[in-house]
Amino acid sequence: MDTQKANTGWSDEELEASVDAYLKMLKLEDAGQPYKKSVEHELLRVGALSARSSASVDYRMRNISAVFETLNQKPIAGYTAANNVGSGIVSRIIRILAQRGIVESQDNAPTFDEGLLERRAVKLQSKSIKTKPEGIAAPQQVSTTSTSYVRDPEVRAWVRQQAAGICEGCGLLAPFNLDDGLPFLEVHHVKHLAQKGSDRITNAVALCPNCHQRCHRSSDREAFTEGLYAKVGRLARE
Repeated sequence: MDTQKANTGWSDEELEASVDAYLKMLKLEDAGQPYKKSVEHELLRVGALSARSSASVDYRMRNISAVFETLNQKPIAGYTAANNVGSGIVSRIIRILAQRGIVESQDNAPTFDEGLLERRAVKLQSKSIKTKPEGIAAPQQVSTTSTSYVRDPEVRAWVRQQAAGICEGCGLLAPFNLDDGLPFLEVHHVKHLAQKGSDRITNAVALCPNCHQRCHRSSDREAFTEGLYAKVGRLARE
């Protein structure tokens, strides 16, 4: 029965119970109080997760750890973050955490959704960002119809603000302004995310579309990338 049910989608009730149990264990861990994962698992499996196997519960906890790392929050030490967590599960866990006041649904919240990322970045870019954003050291890969990474909209906004409408590759003005008046520059990760590059200001530059494509497609892309390290002082090799 467990095996069969483990292959079905998780209900909101099951996911909420998992998050609540995770938060309970995290609170105990932070307070230095002992607890047993096996006991917490058993409590779940006689309650909301009665149809789930112990392995399934454990994997869901590792999903939650992955989301915590994505949000730059400390996860439970005993649950290693799972890889390639489905985008739908990530969104649902973040929503539950927001409902419990653990994370805020703000414009600077990381996201894997490119459209939402851009909207948040544009909104942040229109304001003064007083401190350098921390960014994400190891962006979490999520499973969608194509490969996506959770990224920090504040990093995108800050890098564009620093560029002040001038391409950090060729030094020319952005080719045009958007309807909101902001100059159009694309943020490029110098060491690509697919190459385990970070989503931090030390690995991101604001480029015109021509220079951005040059980084990806040109026959001299490696030499051009080397030039970026020489031109942009904040960049650090990874």
